[in-house]
Amino acid sequence: MRVTVKGGLPVLASAYQWFQRNRIYPVKAGLAVSRLLRDPDDTGQVFKVLEALRGDSLGRAHRRLLACEQGEKLLSDKPAIVRALNDRESLLGMPEGSIGRAYYDFVHAEGLSADGLIASSEEAPFVENIDVDMRWLGDRLRDIHDLQHVMTGYGRDPLGELSLLSFMTTQTPGRGIDFIIFMGRQKFKKDHPEIDITALIHEGRQIGQQADWMLLTRWENRLHEPIADVREELGFSLPQKYYAVKRDFLEAGLLETSLPSHQAA
Repeated sequence: MRVTVKGGLPVLASAYQWFQRNRIYPVKAGLAVSRLLRDPDDTGQVFKVLEALRGDSLGRAHRRLLACEQGEKLLSDKPAIVRALNDRESLLGMPEGSIGRAYYDFVHAEGLSADGLIASSEEAPFVENIDVDMRWLGDRLRDIHDLQHVMTGYGRDPLGELSLLSFMTTQTPGRGIDFIIFMGRQKFKKDHPEIDITALIHEGRQIGQQADWMLLTRWENRLHEPIADVREELGFSLPQKYYAVKRDFLEAGLLETSLPSHQAA
């Protein structure tokens, strides 16, 4: 006999759907981390870890967006941030001190591009078919990575990347990022015991808690605005502990170990 719940949905089918949404692939994650430790610049392995341990993180983000009118509108429109972030001529023409100009200066100095992130992410295709909303959410989170660097003030040095990951998983919780933070923290404790890496990770978490959720902002429409004003409006505070440690240790040449980077395609 098949047991059903209200509405006629079979219990077994419901349980299977829950399992598929929350399923993780620890073996795939472990292999990716092993490769990442051998080659920290292999960004594709980062995306493999994130996908293998994704579980229902996109589902939670989707439900959170649907809980407010602003989020519903974004999901309905599905704006493509990549087009705006790749329009370097337009970004360069924006006023000094604007978000767009700050983004241009950041990616130009680092030799990055939004397309470079896309290329790296394609090494880790989704482990299961997902609907268009989830696909857009996953792409959006990927595509605003460097914009998160710009808004938070974190650099691409090892300390900045690890601290930014703490900000990101606070804003949009994900087991994959949590795992990478754990591994990175252990490596820092071993290689640089003089650095209070836990305090920097905590600072990233605090900034993530205080700031508005970055997924709720239509960044395409705000790139021309002064970055200082938008930071104040959305509750972004700059990472002062990170700046102090970076100044003291990076300039002394004590931070030679690198975390994964995302080179331009």
